[in-house]
Amino acid sequence: MSIKRIGILTAGGDCPGLNAVVRAVSKNALQHGIEVIGFKNGFDGLVRNEFIHITAQTVSGIINRGGTILGSSNIANPFKYTLAPFGTPENPQDLSSVAMHNFKENGLDALIATGGDGTLHMAHQFIEMGMPIVGVPKTIDNDLCATDQTFGFDSALSIVTEAIDRIHTTAQSHHRVMIIETMGRYAGWIALRSAIAGGGDIVLIPEIPYNDDVIVEQILARKSKGRTFSIIVAAEGAKNEAGEQTVSRTVAGSTDSIRLGGIANKLSDMIESRTHIESRACVLGHTQRGGTPTAFDRWLSTLYGTKALDMVLEGKFGYMAALRGFAMTEVKIADAISKLKLVDPNGAEVRAALEAGMSFGSRQVG
Repeated sequence: MSIKRIGILTAGGDCPGLNAVVRAVSKNALQHGIEVIGFKNGFDGLVRNEFIHITAQTVSGIINRGGTILGSSNIANPFKYTLAPFGTPENPQDLSSVAMHNFKENGLDALIATGGDGTLHMAHQFIEMGMPIVGVPKTIDNDLCATDQTFGFDSALSIVTEAIDRIHTTAQSHHRVMIIETMGRYAGWIALRSAIAGGGDIVLIPEIPYNDDVIVEQILARKSKGRTFSIIVAAEGAKNEAGEQTVSRTVAGSTDSIRLGGIANKLSDMIESRTHIESRACVLGHTQRGGTPTAFDRWLSTLYGTKALDMVLEGKFGYMAALRGFAMTEVKIADAISKLKLVDPNGAEVRAALEAGMSFGSRQVG
C-alpha cells in the first residue's frame, strides 16, 4: 500500500510531550514525501472536518513546548457527540459516520491517534469500522496496559516531586500536616512514585484502601517521636475501606463522567479535628499537565512518533506503539485498552516504600 497522505490528532487531556509526537510523526512523514494534516481538538476536528496542513515550519521549535499545537478535547466523542450544534449532553448523537466520511473525503491513507484510554477506545471503534489507525499512548496517569510507560507521566511526576520538596519546608516551619492531592484517576502511579521520590510519610492510592484511624495513628506516632510535621500524598482516586472515592462532580458527555477530586480537603478537616494538629490541603490539579516536558518525555515522545509513522508504512493498523524494556515495539490497541495498568499492592515499589518507612494508611499492608 502506498501511503501519500495521513492525519494526526491529539485527544483527551493535554500533557507535556504531545508536540514532540506531532513533530516526530511529521518530520518522519515529510522525509518520505507524505503529506500530513493535523485535526484540531482531537476527534472533534474529524467530525467538523477542521484541520491544518503540517509542514516542516509548522513543527519547527515545538519539541520543548507543553500542550499541543493541534488542540485537544476529552468530551468530543464521535460515537456519543454532545457538542452544539450537533448534539447535547441530554441528546448525544452518533456522528461516527460523519467522521468516517471526512476521513475518506480528505483522501487519507491512515490516522495516527495520540491519547490515553478514552481516546484509544474510540480509535478501536473506528478500526472496527474500517479506518486504518495507529495509536500512540499518552497519559500522565501511566495507566495504559501493554506499554512500560506513557509519555507525559515523567513530566507530571517531576512537577509533583518538586511540589512535595517545597511543601516540606513550610510543613516543618509551621509543624503542620500537609496533604498533597495528585491526579491519576484510578491508578496510583503519580502519587506513589512522587511520594517515594519526595520523602512522603503517608501515601494513599486507589489500589490500597485507606483507613482514617490508621492515618491518625501514624500522624500521632510521628508526633510522639518528635516529628512535628507529616507529609501525606493522596491520589485523587484513593478509596477508603468502604470503597468510597471522593467525587467533586459528574460531567455529562465526558469520556469519564465522574470528576474525582477533593480528598485533600476532606482529609485535612478530618485530621485537624481528630489530632488538633493544624492541617492544610494542597491540590496540584492541572499544574501536573502543564509546562515544559522533561528530557525523558521529549525522548520518549520522539521515539513514539517516529515508531508510529514506521508502523503506518508497514501497514500495522489497529496497533499502538509501545515501550518495552527501553525498546520500541507495537501491541494491539485492543490489548492496550483491555484493562487499566494499576499499582501492584504486593509489588516491589510498594514494598520499597514500606521498607523506607512510608505508610499506606492501611492495616492491609505493612
